[in-house]
Amino acid sequence: MSLQLLKKLVSTNNSLAAFILRAPIGIILMAHGSQKLFGWFGGYGLEGTGQWMASIGIEPGYLMALLAGSAEFFGGLALLIGLLTRPAAIVVAFTMLIAIFSVHISHGLFLSNGGYEYALSLFVVTFAIAIQGAGRLSIDKAIQEKLS
Repeated sequence: MSLQLLKKLVSTNNSLAAFILRAPIGIILMAHGSQKLFGWFGGYGLEGTGQWMASIGIEPGYLMALLAGSAEFFGGLALLIGLLTRPAAIVVAFTMLIAIFSVHISHGLFLSNGGYEYALSLFVVTFAIAIQGAGRLSIDKAIQEKLS
């Protein structure tokens, strides 16, 4: 990886706002990803999530569960600690768009009906983080300062 690319990936400002968004969203995403990957917090694990995904036409179910769970868990971890925040946020935002249009859109807006409001909220926050960067209290900021 070139130094210029690394500088672009970790570029950020000194704002505390990004951390305020990153930390809770990272924790929430890690929890959701761990449901899919490991069956924690009442989740179904890869096998169960994969079977559910296949049952709604998202094939191959196991692979899609692995990809979605990994995007959420590892993307959430990256957001939480602020490491390669922009790429992680883009991956998570893309994952949320897939969730919106493949699972939730037909149920309307409201979460109580299985709608897309929650996934849309996660999409908007992660998209904003992708634009802004990790901000203060992040590994990206520390790397940026070392590279300057």
